[in-house]
Amino acid sequence: MKKKFLILVALVLVFASKSWAFDSFVIKDIQVVGLQRISLGAVLNDLTLKVGDTFNEKRSIEVIRSLFKSGFYHDISLERDNDVLIVTVKERPAIASIAVTGNKDIDTDTMMAELKKLGLAENQIFNRSLLDNVEQGLRQQYFSLGKYGMKITSKVVPKDQNRVDVSLQIREGKAAEIRRINIVGNTVYDEEDLVGRFELAEEATFFSDADKYSQPKLRADLETLRSYYLDRGFINFKILSTQVTISPNKKDIFITINISEGEK
Repeated sequence: MKKKFLILVALVLVFASKSWAFDSFVIKDIQVVGLQRISLGAVLNDLTLKVGDTFNEKRSIEVIRSLFKSGFYHDISLERDNDVLIVTVKERPAIASIAVTGNKDIDTDTMMAELKKLGLAENQIFNRSLLDNVEQGLRQQYFSLGKYGMKITSKVVPKDQNRVDVSLQIREGKAAEIRRINIVGNTVYDEEDLVGRFELAEEATFFSDADKYSQPKLRADLETLRSYYLDRGFINFKILSTQVTISPNKKDIFITINISEGEK
């Protein structure tokens, strides 16, 4: 009868010393079960032990940690059959294809290149947590463009040979419009004159979208404001804070810029 003494890594790390006491043994052979795409050599290289080594609870924890660290598996168990160590693994699926639809503001080629850098690409190992991080990153990108109402729907469809198709459907929505820009702390120059130099505006002309909020545009406008004061001798000018608030319906933006002019 086989003696199973280790099961899941979380249980091993927390309870091994208390719940799975067993006699150590010298490994006479190592067998790996469950491989589909990963080579036997890759597994043996990650085991951190070999035939002839003494196996015990401490080594079992080291083995499971090392295998999980590779990122190739979502489940690992170790068993003993006499003096044979049996390693059973369940591989994470590979990405067969990845598709992005509905995006206009962010070019598809640019987006796919960035996803590839993060490891979300064809033939790469699929990791659900990585997909979640990608979704969060995309939301931040669209938020920086003022599209706070955007939505992402991801789908992971299993295929044969332990593969999956991954798709990201994006609803960009409309950029939130600027309803008010306030400058607080100015005494030398009128707010209307200062705001009038911004690229962002409370109202847009027929040929512009100046009232559409954009984080890069706001950063440029803050630099414009800083340069305006410095060019006129206010070397101690400071932007103390910038607050950007959005209405509950995510359609209206209110910007407040707190400044300290300093002495000229």
